[in-house]
Amino acid sequence: MTTPVRPTLRLGTRASALAVTQSGMIADRLRTECDVDVELVTISTEGDRSSAPLASMGGQGVFVAALREALVRGDVDLAVHSLKDLPTSADPRLTVAAIPRREDPRDVLVARDGLTLGELPQGARIGTGSPRREAQLRALGLGVEVVGIRGNVDTRIGRIAAGEVDGVLLARAGLLRLGRADEATEVIDPLQMLPAPGQGALACECRVDDDATIQLLQRLDDGDTRAAVTAERSLLATLEAGCSAPVGALAEIAEGDHGDELWLRAVVGDVSGSPTIRLSATGLPSEAAAVGERLAVEMLAEGADALMAVASS
Repeated sequence: MTTPVRPTLRLGTRASALAVTQSGMIADRLRTECDVDVELVTISTEGDRSSAPLASMGGQGVFVAALREALVRGDVDLAVHSLKDLPTSADPRLTVAAIPRREDPRDVLVARDGLTLGELPQGARIGTGSPRREAQLRALGLGVEVVGIRGNVDTRIGRIAAGEVDGVLLARAGLLRLGRADEATEVIDPLQMLPAPGQGALACECRVDDDATIQLLQRLDDGDTRAAVTAERSLLATLEAGCSAPVGALAEIAEGDHGDELWLRAVVGDVSGSPTIRLSATGLPSEAAAVGERLAVEMLAEGADALMAVASS
């Protein structure tokens, strides 16, 4: 009796170099660890087609909506997203079957002449399209000018060579995956700049009724990463903030006196740099969602909703 041949899995991905690289990493793991064939299918998203600021396009979801619809239609069997781009509201037609081990979630500076944040001269021009990064950068009081930019890694770093900016802020995870980590002139401590909720993590999504694909993807899931990002995204959801809001969060699993503990830090800022609300909370990894919700409620009590309202106006 011959074993039935499983059809090739069609993996939906954005067409950018980083997205294809990330999706290729997942495809390679599926091939080697699950013994299946995988074909990458590139899909254009609204966020890729427009150069407008993300907030003006609706913010969260602009990089994933087209991929999700392709999944629902059956054009692809799974999609790989940067988790920070995924809306916190669940789509009942789909499930995030795997969140693989997270890459370094920290932000980095790529600057001319190898400069760090502390070495930048007064008035230096720093490019970022993220209100979260802008708010925390201004809060450092370095006297730099923030320039709004968008685009892929090449486009953003190219602004430095063109003399348009003195540096840009990027996610370290992206540079690591592209093999370009050495281009960063400083890895920024989370004490100075907390990353976006879910930054550095990938989400492998498929149809909720596709049991075979769910079972394959679950082999790639990392429990500690899932707990950490669950706490971060629960906080974001309770704050009712999207990916364009000035919200940073980072959860980490650490060994405590009675086993593993989850430590969640978060910030809500204003793009002017002041005021800023920074709080933290701890709990069990199994209670990650509750930890995030509890911390968000504390931040709302401190006025986080007013800060976010100013940011969106």
